[in-house]
Amino acid sequence: MTRRFEGQNVWITGAGSGIGRALALCFAEEGAQVAVSGRRLHRLQEVVEEIERRGGRALAVPVDVTDERSVASGVETVVLHFGSVDVVVANAGFSLAGKVARLTAEDWRRQFDTNVIGVALTAKYALPHLIKRVGRLGIVGSIASLTTVPGYGAYQASKYAVRALGQVLAVELAGTGVSCTLLHPGFVESEIAQVDNQGVHDPTLPDRRPQRWMWPAHRAALVMVSALFRRRREYTFTLYGRFWAFCGQHFPGRVHQLLCLRKKKRRSR
Repeated sequence: MTRRFEGQNVWITGAGSGIGRALALCFAEEGAQVAVSGRRLHRLQEVVEEIERRGGRALAVPVDVTDERSVASGVETVVLHFGSVDVVVANAGFSLAGKVARLTAEDWRRQFDTNVIGVALTAKYALPHLIKRVGRLGIVGSIASLTTVPGYGAYQASKYAVRALGQVLAVELAGTGVSCTLLHPGFVESEIAQVDNQGVHDPTLPDRRPQRWMWPAHRAALVMVSALFRRRREYTFTLYGRFWAFCGQHFPGRVHQLLCLRKKKRRSR
C-alpha cells in the first residue's frame, strides 16, 4: 500500500499527548519522519520511542510556543536534523474555563499567548522552509470557532482568532504552493479537559465532555492527515462537531435561544 507521506518530514507542536501524539503516530505510519514538540520532554520521548518501536524515525524537540525564541530554535533544530520540513501542524493549545465576568487580564493573555500567538509564531518560522518544499501547513482549531457555549469565552475567542488567522494565511500563501488547512475537531479523546487555567496538566480533573460523542484520537488523526494530504482549506469533523458547526453558522439565532433557555431552566432548579 502506498504511504502518502513517504520520505517527507513532519513537525507537530503539542505532540506529547492527545491529538498531537495520534497525529505523530499516523504520519509515521504514512512513511514520514516526525519531529514532536511540546513542553514536557518525557512525554515527547515516549512518542518518539513508540514511533521507533514501529520502525519509524522521530525526534523530540522541546518547544514552548509562547516563547518566540523557543519556536524559532525549534524549527531550526528540525530542519538541521532532517534537512527540511514538508508538513507543519500547529496543534499546541489548551482550554481556559470561566465566565467572562470572572476572568482576569492574565487569564486572557495566557489563553491567547498559547492558542493564537503560538500558532502565529509556529507559522511564521515554519513558512520559509515550507515554501522551499511546496509544503503543507495545518492549523488545529475547534468547532468552538463556529458556535459558542457559555463559560468558555476566552477559549472560544481564541479559536475564533485561530480560524481568522488560518483564513488569512490561506490567502497570503496563494501562489507559493503551500497549502493552509484549518482543522476543526469536535470532541476527541485528549487531556484538554484535564489542563487547568494555568495550562498545567492535572490528571485528577474530571473530563465532563459528553463521552458518547467522543472520537478516539487515532480516528481523528486519520481524517486530519487525509485533509492535509488533500490540501483541504477547512475541514470540520466528528458528526457532532459538524452538526453544531452547521447550526452555529446557519442558525445562530436559534442556537442563542436554545442556550438562553437552557440557562433559565438551570436557574429555576
